[in-house]
Amino acid sequence: MAEQPPSSAPSTPITHHLFAALAGAFISLGLLKFGTPVVLDSRIIAPTDVQEFIHHTWPVNWAYPILALFALAALGFFKWRKPQPAWPMIFLLVWLVWQFISGTQTVSNSLTSSTLKHFSAAAICFGIGYFSLARVKDLRLFWIVLLLGFILVLRVGLEQHFGGFERTRHYFYTYILPTLAEPPLDYIQKISTTRIFSTLFYPNSFAGAILLFLPISAFAGWQITRRFGQLPQLVMVSIILLAAGACLYWSGSKSGWLILLAMGLFFLLHTSIAKNAKMALVAAVFLIGVSGFTLKYLGFFQKGATSVTARFDYWKAAGQIFKENPILGTGPGTFSVVYARVKSADSEMARLCHNDYLEQASDSGLVGFIAFAVFILGSLAYLYRYRIQKGINLYFIVWLGLAGICVQGFSEFNFYIPGLAWPIFLLIGWLWAVTNRLDNAEAAHYAPEK
Repeated sequence: MAEQPPSSAPSTPITHHLFAALAGAFISLGLLKFGTPVVLDSRIIAPTDVQEFIHHTWPVNWAYPILALFALAALGFFKWRKPQPAWPMIFLLVWLVWQFISGTQTVSNSLTSSTLKHFSAAAICFGIGYFSLARVKDLRLFWIVLLLGFILVLRVGLEQHFGGFERTRHYFYTYILPTLAEPPLDYIQKISTTRIFSTLFYPNSFAGAILLFLPISAFAGWQITRRFGQLPQLVMVSIILLAAGACLYWSGSKSGWLILLAMGLFFLLHTSIAKNAKMALVAAVFLIGVSGFTLKYLGFFQKGATSVTARFDYWKAAGQIFKENPILGTGPGTFSVVYARVKSADSEMARLCHNDYLEQASDSGLVGFIAFAVFILGSLAYLYRYRIQKGINLYFIVWLGLAGICVQGFSEFNFYIPGLAWPIFLLIGWLWAVTNRLDNAEAAHYAPEK
């Protein structure tokens, strides 16, 4: 991890610290409580007592008043700046407007209404990151609170592996299931396996959270402990990496494993290690990662890789839906409605396409697909090519987490989960704004140096 040279800096107003902590708490709360796809919000049972309030998922509709309060606080830091370049914001607005246009021809008003609220909230998060969070002079509390939230998510995942599932099953079958008119088959299937999912909707969503927040959390842990010397720094980062790695392993996410391996290799390539040593280390990590993946999942592929086969069926159906509705799609969030009619007889039912980009095509047509893909993938490509400094620095670390989860979006539905999508948009907005200062040769700082 790169250390920053000391320099003098004016004291930071208390309001900046408070807003930084609030932003971190907002993201952490989303991870802990709003990890369910918006198209399944109607299935969430609102907590009725203190225990359920603490331990259970909250309805997505509870997130909007919280976002409103966060946005209200962000107004105190808002300052209009002409977007440089303008195209990311243009594509974001085109995408959002097109979602509403597509919604006029939806095949399900309820699903589209829930999805449009969610997408609008995501766009607001981008604006908060771009116009408000980027103006905060000291973000240490943001990274610290975010780290604490991520640690809580990892703790829940580890607890599930070490006996938590058994307690959850006993509580659900004893107290919850008898009160339900219609058993939630998806949830019953989820708690009947050994794959952990922590506070997220299912194991691969948990893997997405790890891909996004692990680089940031490890960097924050390194910076928090730097005053104590390198040994405490190494211990802190090692604990975070081991806990996250164990959770990813026990989540059983195959795409998560491969993407995290690629992220690790990419990270190593950006270090200042001597070239020969770097290449040897990259080769060793690659061989260990691929060998471990092969050993763990060889049986899965020998049995036919059913989940991979199912995804190809989802993607084929999404392509067919897009072909039949190329202009407006079937309406935001409505993949499941049409898929139920066109899917193969032996295929499992799916609420979402398991590909964020194809879902845009089937739900909102060509314009929605292009605008979304250019905004997300174009932002990542441009930021890396023109804005991210060489070496290991804060901007690169944030970009790396964003790249990981957005690549996973080719096989998952992270952008339909508020606890994942809203931080993605917030951090993309923040990264666009703060890296614009690189035009003036400003370095990437974790916090103002003293």
